[in-house]
Formats: sequence, structure tokens, C-alpha cells
Amino acid sequence: MTEITLHWFLPTYGDSRNIMAGGHGSGLEAGPREPSLAYLKQIALAAETNGFESMLVPTGQWCNDAWVASSALIPETSRLKFLIAFRPGIINPVLIGQQTQTFQDLSKGRLLLNVVIGGEDSEQLTFGDDTTKIQRYERADEALEITSHLWRENTPLDYEGEYYQTRGSQLARLPYAVPPIYFGGSSKKGIEVAGKHSDVYLTWGEPLPAVSEKLSRVAAAAKAAGRDESELEYGIRLHVISRETEDEAWAEAQRLLDGVDEEKVREIQKKLATSQSEGQRRMTELHNQGSGFKTGDDARSLEIAPNLWAGVGLIRGGAGTALVGSHRQVAERIAEYREAGLKHVVLSGYPHLEETYAVGEGVVPELQRLGYSVTNHPDAADNGAHDND
Repeated sequence: MTEITLHWFLPTYGDSRNIMAGGHGSGLEAGPREPSLAYLKQIALAAETNGFESMLVPTGQWCNDAWVASSALIPETSRLKFLIAFRPGIINPVLIGQQTQTFQDLSKGRLLLNVVIGGEDSEQLTFGDDTTKIQRYERADEALEITSHLWRENTPLDYEGEYYQTRGSQLARLPYAVPPIYFGGSSKKGIEVAGKHSDVYLTWGEPLPAVSEKLSRVAAAAKAAGRDESELEYGIRLHVISRETEDEAWAEAQRLLDGVDEEKVREIQKKLATSQSEGQRRMTELHNQGSGFKTGDDARSLEIAPNLWAGVGLIRGGAGTALVGSHRQVAERIAEYREAGLKHVVLSGYPHLEETYAVGEGVVPELQRLGYSVTNHPDAADNGAHDND
């Protein structure tokens, strides 16, 4: 039986019943539901209950620290993993090695790592980092070479690179397990580094032809780096609005769109237009930088492919598209991405607590009816989830 691995999102900046700004140069916005430990625990337990493999925990000026938030949730969960986003260069690679070893030991191997380069020079400067985007990719390349040694070899490392020099670097002990590396990037340099280091390449939610073209470039980059294609898996990052019927789902999309202010769209899109991220450029192109948006527009006017909606990206930086439809339709679209090679699906919805159940109780059973197993679902053992593809 073919596996699909679902991941959820931990909103460490707060949560809302409406689309929130934040990330990739779109500004800062705190959600009306504060990211208290009690609330984050509710979301984590809901994700674990509903069969999600992990929770993506974001990084950036606009949210709380990913390592601290995730660590606090280790004892509150049992199966759920944490896909912690981090920025090589802001954190020294030897310290990353120590953080990883500690987290893996404390959680018994429930850490996944999402490498984030940092698409905006202006945000990087708030962390005291004045490198260019190309330099950040080069630096991440060196950092991942160092951490790979630290996680796998119990011998001291001497390393002489352009960005890092180490002498006798070694962890006190090897981690419980080496964490898989999740890596995005749509630029030429980003795909080159991702092809070299990622275990799972992540893309934001674009129409299937654009995603397939990008995956072929990543596969070529991995091959150029001397890797076998079997070493690399692929994933996609999407929001989701899934309901019993198609009409109910689009009514919810309409409610969310009706809550978006025209002036706020213009303000945020002006900021996003200066983004240095190729992925962000591709996201904003899907709705033409919101240039035609007017309050009261029909939500379906932003449907850019069957059940793929670009409305979220009007005011949110980063992942800006959502799957919208009945549980069956959402499952069918996920299945199409899976057949194109995307095993991992990283989802989120507004608000994150309630929407875990819409996916877990609605979409997951439809995926199972279509013949797919969801890897961390409580019923996985009965559905053959541990069989090889």
C-alpha cells in the first residue's frame, strides 16, 4: 500500500479564525489566541490523535523560538515528531549538533529538521547577519557538512571552510538518531544545495505541472551531487479547507476572503514585492500580487487549479495556497500530488486546533478509501502503513 505522510503546523505566533499575516517579509501579526503552552499542547495532541507524523515549527522574527517551544511539548506527546525550522549561520553548526543530540535523546528520536536559509536580507539583519542570500546558501552547505559528521562520527573534526573553521569538534555522544533534513528553495542555488543535502525536498503549493518541473530539477541536482534518486523524498506545503461538501468548503474560503482588507493586501504585497525569495515570487505570481483584489470578490476567482486556492497568499508570506473542497476532493488532490512523487504533505488551517480534526476525521478516511496509508495514523498498523511502496 502506498504511504502518505501528513504533517501539521504549530502556530507559535498565535492562532486565529481568520487568515493571518506573518513570515517572509509580510510583517508581524499576533493571533488573538495566544501561543501559550496550554494551547500549543492542545494542537500537538490533536495532531497526534489525527495521524500527523510531525508538526512544522517555524523560525523567524515573527514567531517564538522553535527549539524551546518544541522541547516543552516533548513530555506532552508520545508519537508526534517535531519538524523544527532553523537557520544555519544564525546558529553555529556545532551548537546545532548539540541541540540535535539533546533533543533526540530526550524525545527518543522525534526530531526532524527544516533548513531555512532566510529569504530577506532585512530580516537577517535583525539577527545580526549581513550575508547575502547566495552566501547563506554557501554557508548552509558548510554547516550541513559539519553537522553530518558530528551526528554520524565519534571522532574529532577539523574543518576549514570559507564560513566555518573548527578544531577538534565532537559531540559528547552520538544522537539517538540522525534527524532527516527537510530543505526547500526554488532558486538555482537553492535547488543545488537542497539536491546535495536534503532527505526531503519541500516545495510550496503550486499547480501540479509547476511542481513536477521543479522536482525534476531537484532530482538532477541530487544526481549531479553523486546521490542515488532513492535517497531523496519530496513534500509539499499547503493550507487546507476541507468540509463535508464542496459548497461548505468554498463558503468557508469566502468567509476568510471577506475578512481580508484591501488596504492591508496592498501594504503586504508591496513588502512581498521586494522579497529576494524565488519561492515567494512564484507564490505572489499566482494571484498577480493581489493587484486585482477587491473586497467582496468571489473566492473562486482565486482558484488557480482544481481545488487549489491562492487567497491565503494575499496577506501571508511564504506558503500562500490552500486545498479547498470536500474531504473526498482534498484527498483526491493529495493523491495526485502523491502520484507525482510527493510523499510528504505539510498542512495547516485556520484555526489550527479545529482544522486538525477536519483533516483527521474527514480527509484521512478518504485517503484510506483511495488505497493510501497514513504513516502515523493510529490505524496505520491495520492499514499496511509499514509496507514498502
